[in-house]
Amino acid sequence: MNQSAKATAVGLLAPVLWGMSVGIVRGVSEDFGIAAGFTIMYTISFLLLLMLFGRPKVSVFPWKYRIFGIGSANFCAVCFVFSLAISEGGTQTMQVGMVNYIWPCLTILFAILFNGQRARWWVWTGVLLCMAGVLIVLGGERGLDPEELRRNLETNPWSYIIAAAGAVSWAAYSSMTRAWSNGGNPVVIIFFNDALIFAVLWLLGFEADLAASGRGWLGVVLGACATGLGYGVWTYGMQRGSMTLLAIGSYFTPVLSCLFASFWIGADLSPTFWQGVMLVVAGSLVCWLSTRGLKAPEAAGEPIEHQSDKRADL
Repeated sequence: MNQSAKATAVGLLAPVLWGMSVGIVRGVSEDFGIAAGFTIMYTISFLLLLMLFGRPKVSVFPWKYRIFGIGSANFCAVCFVFSLAISEGGTQTMQVGMVNYIWPCLTILFAILFNGQRARWWVWTGVLLCMAGVLIVLGGERGLDPEELRRNLETNPWSYIIAAAGAVSWAAYSSMTRAWSNGGNPVVIIFFNDALIFAVLWLLGFEADLAASGRGWLGVVLGACATGLGYGVWTYGMQRGSMTLLAIGSYFTPVLSCLFASFWIGADLSPTFWQGVMLVVAGSLVCWLSTRGLKAPEAAGEPIEHQSDKRADL
């Protein structure tokens, strides 16, 4: 196996690690608590990334990117955590997770709208497939049933709204990173800010008592490794391996997420749910394929193919 193939294999561990995120976030919020659990989890992730990438050069980033670009990534992390924490039961947790997983489709759409990325006309087919998949997931056993969809959304609307806001904010972060980052890597700063945000919540008494279980500690450590190491192996693969294979692999994160959640939080996922998941994956792939071979105007940062898939999640 040559170096490129080895790097690609290492990079493909990232979607596996990221696929653990929905189940772990839900588990940490239940078994450890939001403020304490995610303060510790993001602190460990920050330290891992600091060892992998070193101290970031903050001065390379313009002020507008530090405020709006990095701020969008931090807002996404908060939305991701709270949308899953306030969801009710394993199945709804995964429904909310699927709303979050429309970010690949939205990222490419934002690149077309705001970064000059060219795409073939059938990109809109991919967008519609993604949205249809999410609606099937939210419709429960009956799939695309407007009445059932309405009832499901009314049971806990804020969970779905916050998840959608998180997906939009990550797409915005990707778009601003391409335009404003000057080619710098902000991930260490992002994870430091995430840890700081939850630490402030903890200090303000959002959760006064540290009620951690053994499973909670395990979830915190797994979550830190899944996010921090996931980003590390992804970056290594992107630098030395096949970007195309890694981009394709990353779109199967929702499937891996559902498989892990079935085990970790006992989510009972119906055949209809899986149909919706596969439509989300298919739609994301169609969106990505619609941009293949079409160049965008030169911009600071990474190629859109790389940037749209790089979810160090959060």
